[in-house]
Amino acid sequence: MKVYAIGDLHLNGSRNKPMSIFGEKWHCHQQKIEQNWSGKVGCDDIVAIPGDISWAMTLTEAADDLKWIHSLPGRKILVRGNHDYWWKKITHLNSLYESMTFLQNNAVAVGDIWFAGSRGWLCPGSYAFQEGDEKIYARELLRLEMSLKSCNATGQQIIALIHYPPVNEKHEPSGFTELFEKYQVKRVLYGHLHDKKAFENALIGEWRGVEYQLVSADFINFSPLLIEEL
Repeated sequence: MKVYAIGDLHLNGSRNKPMSIFGEKWHCHQQKIEQNWSGKVGCDDIVAIPGDISWAMTLTEAADDLKWIHSLPGRKILVRGNHDYWWKKITHLNSLYESMTFLQNNAVAVGDIWFAGSRGWLCPGSYAFQEGDEKIYARELLRLEMSLKSCNATGQQIIALIHYPPVNEKHEPSGFTELFEKYQVKRVLYGHLHDKKAFENALIGEWRGVEYQLVSADFINFSPLLIEEL
């Protein structure tokens, strides 16, 4: 079994919002993802998707995008991104597709790996962090800890998914990184970042005992990144 990751699919489905407006590299990006995904992911593999899945505003609008993900090889594990407005009741989402597990206040074990996660939010100290962000940040910390507490991970590793970077631009510790360290998370997969400057400043590699990896689709050339092979 192999574990792959790719975030920020930004599928446009019924919204008719082509990503090519964000640059030539996004031209036909869904076709690139499908070709690369189908060429490397096997039916018994796992693909972690840390948010910004579809531009849809409702679950009905997101249906074609979710069915497309479901049709691709492997078991998919997903968390919500800041643009996933269609994401509603987690119990209902988890009843829709056998190959897809949606994480929110919960966790799932596959073999010897636990997967946990939450959307996350801007971290204090970020240039864009404002007073109104404090409440959302605190709520996301609660959700992440609920998810991590759901892992019965004695002797098993934990891989965490979070959409937002878990640190600010200065790479200062946050409540998110403290939780990852507290629950002995092995790897954290995140997305949200898209421009060259953000890529260059991304937290990648081991930091304070935890491995961090940026997996925004455009950062990894629209090809699921191999994270773990068991």
